[in-house]
Amino acid sequence: MKQRVFVPIVTYPDAPSENIAVGAVAVTASLGADLHAAVFNVDIPDISHAFSRLLLDVPKLVRDAEEQSRRDGDRLLASIKSEAMKRSVIVTTNLLRKGPAFLAEAAAAEARYYDIPIVGCETDNTTTRTTAEAVLFGSGRPTLLLPLDRQIGSLDHVVIAWDASRASARAVADAGPFLARASEVTVVTVTDEKPLENKDIAERLANGLRKRTLPARARTIETGRNPIGVTLQEFAGKIGGGLLVMGGYGHSAIREFVLGGATKAVLDDLRLPALLSH
Repeated sequence: MKQRVFVPIVTYPDAPSENIAVGAVAVTASLGADLHAAVFNVDIPDISHAFSRLLLDVPKLVRDAEEQSRRDGDRLLASIKSEAMKRSVIVTTNLLRKGPAFLAEAAAAEARYYDIPIVGCETDNTTTRTTAEAVLFGSGRPTLLLPLDRQIGSLDHVVIAWDASRASARAVADAGPFLARASEVTVVTVTDEKPLENKDIAERLANGLRKRTLPARARTIETGRNPIGVTLQEFAGKIGGGLLVMGGYGHSAIREFVLGGATKAVLDDLRLPALLSH
């Protein structure tokens, strides 16, 4: 059964770059999957009144914002269709309009109908950050984050961040399609970040993966003075890792996400593709 990859593109206030088309289609092709891309354009309610019209032409500002959102959405869908044609990927698309406060939540809700959502992340683009958090914590699906301001290479070397927690176990299970195609798997445990149940947990998981015919090895590292999310990404980069698999930690409090340290560090500075499961 072919998997279905989902790419939510939120265009307001700042749309992602066209690198999302290249990255998302490349990943979909590597999985032998189909792709569905949904654009979420803004629909701003009329909040103008007589006094505001004396200071600003509010209706015109609203029209301009909505038109820019629509243009960005059309441009990105065209890019995705073009990339999909080059790689013979089956792609379907749709357009949705939501109020400014509901765009990210709508993306998360739509993602529940697909196997793997892919969200592009860019430094200093708060829209991509908000979308990534919403999909990760609200979709119930493993979320693949792609750094759009860095070159994305092969995902053949999978690095699993393992602390024997529920979230990391879920991430390993969700990474099955990537693990099945991996030429190398490294299980890494950070030993000085928090108490661990045993010292051999990385080797235990690696041994279990080897019994499933996966080319897995175990490594242990220390954070030193770096945030754990930075440590994991730096380690993955040093050993040639193409995909980081980890649990996504956090919860919602009064509609604001409270993130775990590793999750926050990865979202703050995404250096390689990362599959997160919550």
